[in-house]
Amino acid sequence: MSLIKEKDYGTPARPGEATVAVEIDGKTVTVPEGTSVMRAAAEVGIDIPKLCATDNLEPFGSCRLCLVDIDGRKGSPASCTTPVAPGMKVRTQTPKLAELRRGVMELYISDHPLDCLTCPANGDCELQDMAGVVGLREVRYGFDGENHLDEPTDSSNPYFDFDASKCISCSRCVRACDEVQGTFALTLEGRGFDTKIAAGAGGSFMESDCVSCGACVQACPTSTLQERSVVQLGMPNRTVLTTCAYCGVGCSFKAELRGDEAVRMVPYKDGKANEGHSCVKGRFAFGYASHPDRQLKPMMRERITDPWREVEWEEAIGYVGRRMLEIQSLHGVGAIGGITSSRCTNEEVYVVQKMVRAAFGNNNVDTCARVCHSPTGYGLKQTYGTSAGTQDFKSVDQADVILVIGANPTDAHPVFASRIKRRLRKGAQLIVADPRKIDLVRSPHIEAQHHLRVMPGTNVALINAMGHVVVTEGLVDREFVAERCEDFSEWERFIADPEHSPEAVEEITGIPAADLRAATRLYAGARNATIMYGLGVTEHSQGSTMVMGMANLAMATGNIGREGVGVNPLRGQNNVQGSCDMGSFPHELPGYRHVSDDAVRSTFETLWGAVLQSEPGLRIPNMFDAAVDGSFRALFVQGEDIVQSDPNTKHVTGALSAMDLVVVQDLFLNETSKYAHVFLPGTSFLEKNGTFTNAERRINRVRPVMAPKTGKHEWQIVCEIAQAMGYPMKYDDSSQIMDEIAMTTPTFSGVSFAKLDEVGSVQWPCNEGAPEGTPIMHIDGFVRGRGRFMETVYVPTRERSTRKYPLILTTGRILSQYNVGAQTRRTGNTAWHPEDLLEMHPHDAEVRGIRDGDTVALASRIGETSLRVKIDDRMPVGVVYTTFHHPVTGANVVTTENSDWATNCPEYKVTAVQVTLTHPVATHPAPVLVK
Repeated sequence: MSLIKEKDYGTPARPGEATVAVEIDGKTVTVPEGTSVMRAAAEVGIDIPKLCATDNLEPFGSCRLCLVDIDGRKGSPASCTTPVAPGMKVRTQTPKLAELRRGVMELYISDHPLDCLTCPANGDCELQDMAGVVGLREVRYGFDGENHLDEPTDSSNPYFDFDASKCISCSRCVRACDEVQGTFALTLEGRGFDTKIAAGAGGSFMESDCVSCGACVQACPTSTLQERSVVQLGMPNRTVLTTCAYCGVGCSFKAELRGDEAVRMVPYKDGKANEGHSCVKGRFAFGYASHPDRQLKPMMRERITDPWREVEWEEAIGYVGRRMLEIQSLHGVGAIGGITSSRCTNEEVYVVQKMVRAAFGNNNVDTCARVCHSPTGYGLKQTYGTSAGTQDFKSVDQADVILVIGANPTDAHPVFASRIKRRLRKGAQLIVADPRKIDLVRSPHIEAQHHLRVMPGTNVALINAMGHVVVTEGLVDREFVAERCEDFSEWERFIADPEHSPEAVEEITGIPAADLRAATRLYAGARNATIMYGLGVTEHSQGSTMVMGMANLAMATGNIGREGVGVNPLRGQNNVQGSCDMGSFPHELPGYRHVSDDAVRSTFETLWGAVLQSEPGLRIPNMFDAAVDGSFRALFVQGEDIVQSDPNTKHVTGALSAMDLVVVQDLFLNETSKYAHVFLPGTSFLEKNGTFTNAERRINRVRPVMAPKTGKHEWQIVCEIAQAMGYPMKYDDSSQIMDEIAMTTPTFSGVSFAKLDEVGSVQWPCNEGAPEGTPIMHIDGFVRGRGRFMETVYVPTRERSTRKYPLILTTGRILSQYNVGAQTRRTGNTAWHPEDLLEMHPHDAEVRGIRDGDTVALASRIGETSLRVKIDDRMPVGVVYTTFHHPVTGANVVTTENSDWATNCPEYKVTAVQVTLTHPVATHPAPVLVK
């Protein structure tokens, strides 16, 4: 595929019907009211010269290249800032305009380095292009006057340079930071000739609030802002469209290459999830795919204390198949199992669960979603009938009130966070329920109307109190409830009980009753109110109960089934939704259909040619317990570092150590591989051919830019293991796997690689009833028929603070790192987050004699680790917070075995701990004795 250059229409499209007809250079075009002359011209193939204009930013009108003549109007207005009017006649090319444009371009070039042939942007520079378009052949002023050619270059960012000598002060980078990203890290300072771009308060990019999303780099029309990879490798010459392999937003990217080497990742304007935006991870942190740490050959050893030895694929696969059969022969069919990965494609996940069910002969398959969003699946299925979010991301553009619960979008889902911030700046109101003062509570140009600083472990008490206010203050949408829901009267009696009032739960939640009532009235009184939630909801002992509580609240207020409303989980990893869709849970076949359903099971048995078990298999925690007991003996782990990511690390390592065979398939030797007998190298997203499904149910193509560095696709390896066990499983390519998924899974029946290549992406359900997919769920009715209200009894967590462990630890993520850090720690992202830190309120630090930067011991009843402290009032008194991106810290050494009552999702967010000083950051000065 050649290099894809997306058309730039100069200014954004305007909503509405095309009703205004104008004539441009003799061509008539009809466009919506408010459309710029520049965009109207571009719509009929007339490209007006421009430098400060681009179609993802509001018009600015500073460069003066886009001047046009309009009949009946004086002067030559800028086409970017001039809206069309009925009957308007425009001329874009006249001798006068040509002279004006050449004069403008002369001024730019007279103060610009003349190094085009050696410039890294040569051939990809709009200033260079426009000089040719306007016919500039000389600069009459010469180049001897005052200029900016000695301006310095800021190389502080690990991914791009800012060469001020090439800046034309078009403000595109500043506007991109404001309008697209919403960080407001850049500004124009000075006037006239002294105008320049400044990062923050005039410091470097790294010292500013810049989050390295790349919007400024993408917007720059010159090489002022330039990726270092382009400087090092040269301009790319071909493009492959693919999907980011980081968070659940699922951004579409143009992988731009020279040969099969990735030069840069450019967000794709037609990507439905991201619409041309990106974050630091997706935009820049792709270098791990070629990192020297990658293991590219299979490895084996008899005992985990032995050194690894590299082997050929045939030996490794044959050994795995033979040992799995031997272990079953000795210990029973159920003695082996597998874990699928949310970082792998739908096709790769599907074949693993198929291998377990058809070749292993049991249902002992689970997925890493067990430890993050399994309560989402349970709670939403009970209430709405399907295990997924209700809206597409774009729906939030219609929300009047946004309720964010237990999520930190600016760090974990930054591209969607930018969309939220844009909506807030247009007038939507925000409620944040979170123990921490996350960035959305207050950042440039946005502020939450309410920050409900809920104590960890008390979410259900919070949501019940909100339901209580809705019912007792007459805020129920009774028409919606009567038409669409069931079991409301029972729930109404339950929730109206005074024990659920904000006043009754104030001491439990820590939220003043008046604040909780005001926030509930705001949500319930809005025309459109939406709920966005994350792992701060699900990773609790009552995670499933909380999901049902949010579903109740949305139904009671009628906030389901249209744009701007809904209940939406923000999935953590790139394919959490897909791994669940593909049948990775031990009780469900693909499409969330229970293994006990004879008709469903018969469909797969006929196609697969195997007898399937009707009883659910083991969940991940059950596998670990059974391994310790001696009945579970072998495990296949696909792309997941369970030692670092799962709770109670000591229990996990004990279980792995007790097994006869642990097989790890991954990119890098990780913490889990220390307990493995076989290591099978995996493929990066740049080598994968398949699909990811994001948090909005959007199925996106993942296309390879190169052949697998390991010599095999991951799905091929799994198929060959199944064949080594005597079960025939073979595909010619990954598209055949998706065809099988579509054949067996009703919600995917309309999906194929050909369909996705044609339309870009679709959101399931995609079938005969919805051939183009389903952006909004439950429009006319719920998947289960009528929405079901569920009683949500608040049960306090067993994990309580005590004298020995007086603080509560909660965990989460940070912008620059991803999950256990295996990928991002091998990129320049470590510049922002080289270690996990413990955030602590100043009061809690002071009473323990702890200062910022001190090293402390973090201990729970389960274990202890060591890390440095960051003192920050983002935390409430009594609560501490850390991330889990670095194995040297091993935060999950201290997290407990407590889990959600319905799904066994670990209660990462509530761990009683003590923090004690072990190593001061600096020696305290000795007291001075005065005689």
